[in-house]
Order: sequence, then C-alpha cells, then structure tokens
Amino acid sequence: MKIDILTLFPEMFSALETSIIGRAVKSNKLEINVHDIRKYTLDKHNKCDDTPFGGGAGMVMMAQPIADAIESIDRDHKSHRVFLSPRGRVFSQKVVLEYAKKESLLLLCGHYEGVDQRAIDLYIDEELSIGDYVLTGGEIPAMAVADAVSRYVSGVINQESLMQESFSSSLLEYPQYTRPQEFRGIKVPEVLTSGNHGEIDKWRREKSLEITKKNRPDLLEKKD
Repeated sequence: MKIDILTLFPEMFSALETSIIGRAVKSNKLEINVHDIRKYTLDKHNKCDDTPFGGGAGMVMMAQPIADAIESIDRDHKSHRVFLSPRGRVFSQKVVLEYAKKESLLLLCGHYEGVDQRAIDLYIDEELSIGDYVLTGGEIPAMAVADAVSRYVSGVINQESLMQESFSSSLLEYPQYTRPQEFRGIKVPEVLTSGNHGEIDKWRREKSLEITKKNRPDLLEKKD
C-alpha cells in the first residue's frame, strides 16, 4: 500500500519513521510519502493561507497549493483522497478495513480555520473525522489513520494479533499479562498459567464481555 500525506508541517510525521510502521517502510512492505504543501504555492513568500471571504477569525488554506500538490502527486486519481476534517464521517475499525483494501490513499491535512471549499469539491473523495472534537490541524488525525490502516498491510502485523484485538469482534480486548507472575502483590490470574486452553479462552471471553459492558456498552447494543 502507498500512503501520500499532504501537510504544511511535514516534520510532525517523524513518528511514522519509528517502531512497527517505520520497520515496515524500511522493509518495503509499505510506502509512506509526506509532502510539504508549501513547495507547491505560487506565492513568492511560500504563503499557503489567506483571510476568509465574508470575514471571521483565523486564516484559510488556499486552493491553489493544494490543487497543484494533488495534481502532481496523484495526477490520474488512482488514490482514494481523504480530507481530515471534524465535519467528516467518523473513523472506525470498519473504515480501517475499508481503506486497507485500497491500493493507495492520499491524506490531506487541513490547518488554521480550514481549507478553501473549492479544493475539497474538486479534488477530495471524502472527509473523515477521528472523533467529535477539534484539533489544531489534520496532522495527528492523518497519523492515526496511516497507523491504523498500515497494520492491515500484509506482513506488517502478525495475523493472529489482528484477529484477537479490540474491535476485531463486537467486544473489547481482554486483559494481558506477562512475567513476573506476581507484581506488587497482584498475581496473574491462575487460569492463564493452567495450560488449559479451553478455560483460558472462556476466561478471556468473559473478561472481554465484562470490559465491554463497562466501557463501551454501545458495542453490545449494535450487536443486538
């Protein structure tokens, strides 16, 4: 999979060069390209924003640099183009799996008060929100989308891990433990050291149900 990210602040994406995602990129299982929108502006001062028509606080990202960037990077519109925006459809595991089936994604990060609507109308396939709150820009949402989708690229994550985690079913993940067997007076549940895989599976199912009822009862309602 190829993921192109358009941003005014490319330095923010150094996090994607580390850990699991970074290793996947280095081993060519995944391609992530971060593009500086400022390189595409026609303004001699590298300006990419201006005051909004109609008045109002803040600045709006101009259409021209975004348009030229997208036309240069995805001229034939082979990528699914996404604008990270608080007014978009909400990101979920269902969307992750949907995006993971695509050959390439283009993620546009807004900033300031937003993006000139004409850039959205002409070049964007959909708007996407990572939750009902507002951030200073689309960079953190873009990182979240890139990370979540990349995990489903072949060879990035062990397939068994993907099947057993939260949201792979209608339940949240059960508690995990490792050595030592006792830490500060708390012991690992005895069933996990019993070697009885049937009982272990039963315990994990019960704990997943318990945690889901407590933290996300809406997931159980959706199942019904």
